[in-house]
Amino acid sequence: MESFRKSMQAEAESLKSLVDEVTSENIEQSHTIEKSLLKLCDSQEQSNDDNIVSLQKVNGQLYSCLATSSLTFFFSLMSEHMDIPNIQEKLNLVPPTFTAGACCKDDVKNLLGRLYVPCPESENNEPKQTDKGSTPENFTKRGLKHDKNLMKQTFSMFSFVVMIKEYKLPGIIRICHLSLNKFGRLWVSDLKGNLVQTDLKDNQILSIQTNGKCTGYHTVTLDGSLIYADRVKRVTNRVTLENKITKFIKTRDWEPLSVHSSHINGDIFIGMIKGKEAKIIRYNKIGKEIQDIHEDNNGKPLFNQPHYIAENINGDVCTSDLNKQAIVVVNKAGQHRFSYKGQKPEFYFWGVCTDVLGNILAFKSISEEVHLLNQDGVFLGILLSSRQHGVMYPRSVCVDDENNLYVGKGNNNTLLVYKYLM
Repeated sequence: MESFRKSMQAEAESLKSLVDEVTSENIEQSHTIEKSLLKLCDSQEQSNDDNIVSLQKVNGQLYSCLATSSLTFFFSLMSEHMDIPNIQEKLNLVPPTFTAGACCKDDVKNLLGRLYVPCPESENNEPKQTDKGSTPENFTKRGLKHDKNLMKQTFSMFSFVVMIKEYKLPGIIRICHLSLNKFGRLWVSDLKGNLVQTDLKDNQILSIQTNGKCTGYHTVTLDGSLIYADRVKRVTNRVTLENKITKFIKTRDWEPLSVHSSHINGDIFIGMIKGKEAKIIRYNKIGKEIQDIHEDNNGKPLFNQPHYIAENINGDVCTSDLNKQAIVVVNKAGQHRFSYKGQKPEFYFWGVCTDVLGNILAFKSISEEVHLLNQDGVFLGILLSSRQHGVMYPRSVCVDDENNLYVGKGNNNTLLVYKYLM
């Protein structure tokens, strides 16, 4: 507990420093604006003084001419020789305005975070039963079809993210993609094409050498088998629970980049490219093509490089497109709903997944952040960042049935597990 209190104090001091920094920047900006306005006023004042001197000179000349010349000669002389200055219009200064912020105690609490006391687990590591005899896993499965409102009442987001576990995955160099199954096992791939199954206890169960790189080219189906794509042979393979590898779906002259298995009905989504063309094909669980997704409502291409695919609880298909620099979302009918390109230009998105609330989690490179969106594409905030949480080079994200967030680091074999839902 003492370490918690020290962390709270350090976080409060950090927030105070940020408040002081922002206040100082605002005050400094006010000084800069004031100097700029004063400079304009000084310039106007000097111009006015010069004009007065010039007008006084002209005035003297006029009196001299009137005393010695006729009126006709006077006007002729004035138009030819007298230099009357152009008087500038009145300077219209626009003073700055200050809009006070609206910050309450709850806002500060959200910034500083809150303590979380996890529910105790039984000896066999099963999630604790709720009053109605339902585990979080049961809420997840039922919520996909029947209990969305109940689920949204049951789960809510923490004010801050808590790291609960860290793993070093054997046989992996740099993590690029993760696929979880319901047996407590994990499939993970790296930059060198290593595709490894592990039980997260430092035990490597199976290793497959593939030609896959940093794409979401493998997925776990409802029955627990694995499907992975082979770009060179242009086929997807299935790995059964008995570790038997068989060919599954051929993509002909299209290169399969990414693959995702629906946790709603078992459909298979494959993102593929051919030259400058790109599309996502939906297959049923036995491999029959049932949908082709490639154009928006105006006939323009939806995708360029569909590297990662996820399906949301409402049936939306969420695609991380590297070259589009966006998360492209279509509904289950294949109609374009929205594209999220981030809060700043030149974002490159990698891994993408969804959670039990229908939120979309996507990793953005360059600034090394995990962005959180709702299912309508509204930006909710930055869930993880290298600056705030020390998560360097995350490439892949996924959420398990217990609402744990798994983050794979793209510079080594480290897998981090976080809690952000309670």
